[in-house]
Amino acid sequence: MSPLISPLTSRRARGATIALAALLAGLCAPTSAASASASAALTVEEQRLDRAVPQEILRRSGFDAVAPVFGRALAGARSYAQAERIVERQGARLWTRAVDRAQGRGPAGGDLSRDDDRPLYWARLGMTREVRGWKPKFGLTEPQRAVLLGALERASRGQDSIRYPGGARGTKRILVTGFDPFTLDRDVRISNPSGATALALDGTVIRTADGPARIETAVFPVRWEDFADGTVERTLRGSLPRVDLFATVSQGRVGRFDIERTNGAWRGGFADNDNIGRTGTVPVTDPATQPQWTTTTLPYADIVAADTGRFPVYDNTSVTEIPAGGTAAVVRPDGPTPGSTARAGGGGDYLSNEIAYRATLLRDRLGLGPRLPGGHVHTPVLQFGAGNTDPATGAVTDPEFVRNRLDIIAQVRSIVTVAVDAGAAGSGARGSGTTDPGTTDPGTTGSTRG
Repeated sequence: MSPLISPLTSRRARGATIALAALLAGLCAPTSAASASASAALTVEEQRLDRAVPQEILRRSGFDAVAPVFGRALAGARSYAQAERIVERQGARLWTRAVDRAQGRGPAGGDLSRDDDRPLYWARLGMTREVRGWKPKFGLTEPQRAVLLGALERASRGQDSIRYPGGARGTKRILVTGFDPFTLDRDVRISNPSGATALALDGTVIRTADGPARIETAVFPVRWEDFADGTVERTLRGSLPRVDLFATVSQGRVGRFDIERTNGAWRGGFADNDNIGRTGTVPVTDPATQPQWTTTTLPYADIVAADTGRFPVYDNTSVTEIPAGGTAAVVRPDGPTPGSTARAGGGGDYLSNEIAYRATLLRDRLGLGPRLPGGHVHTPVLQFGAGNTDPATGAVTDPEFVRNRLDIIAQVRSIVTVAVDAGAAGSGARGSGTTDPGTTDPGTTGSTRG
């Protein structure tokens, strides 16, 4: 995930048109849960939903009805228990609908390409906004509202539906994760190819040298607080002991894939999707036993040597550290030195580094260690076509944008296939691969990945 797009300028004219249309529609539309409370405090993410681009994305995918339908169902709840069931059922239904659309099942709902991850993101925000503004007659405490929001987040991200069917003898189990779009104040049109990959691969079976492999996926928010609250560990803890390989995936640099060799225990402070920054050591349970670094067990040498697609793939060994006894951060192209303090992993100091750190630390704390191949894959930045780079005037999609996303999805699938074919965990130690030649810390160069 890399915010390399120019700052967003205003779409006042289009925004005013949308706002007027929404106002006129609201005069005759049924009252939703959120509209019953005009004073409800919305998050920064939810406030972006009223912009012209998100509304266009929802309309052109058929997801514009998701939040209103959900709001009416929620308004009809007569008890908290009934509200819980509605939230869980409709959250799961949104995830299933997004996966089905991405994989060509059911109606497309509009002319937006099926591989697009953005309808899921914006529709979910419409649903959370409904919950945040809901004031039922039977009363709702703020802790209860928080429980509903958490259930909705987990269900609509596929986090609660990671299941590998039994009876499939000889079928390997693969877990892949992605992220929401981010840096939306620079360009609200942004899509995240890792989230699109999660939708495209969820529940699919790939053919490997050792037979079939089933892929399950989930998507994570770009929010520091959710990570501090343990969303990664809560989602992965039950699955890691049962899978044969896992890959956390996010958007990285322009024009290249990176297999991140080392992950660091440091948050660099770049703002998340709620415009909140966090700086400091990654907060985990039992910090007394927390290492400064964790390492990939993906077979990186096999991956970079394979022809997986049109983008080059690098074994990225660079980190930023404070050496033992030192005070200043330095870049180490070949990885951390003994006793050093992390300031950026190969994947930077944003949430992509953090999910890689948390997932591999959990792997190690569960005693799976080198026996379980797992680590982080950074995809290329998803770019719009050459004539569609201005966020103020550009279209929400174009042919090159779609081609780039499809190619990235296909290449992640190929990378996963190669990793499974490589067999034993740690096979990357057999060679050095194509090593990234001394990249700098993205947190200090304006190239934040997450």
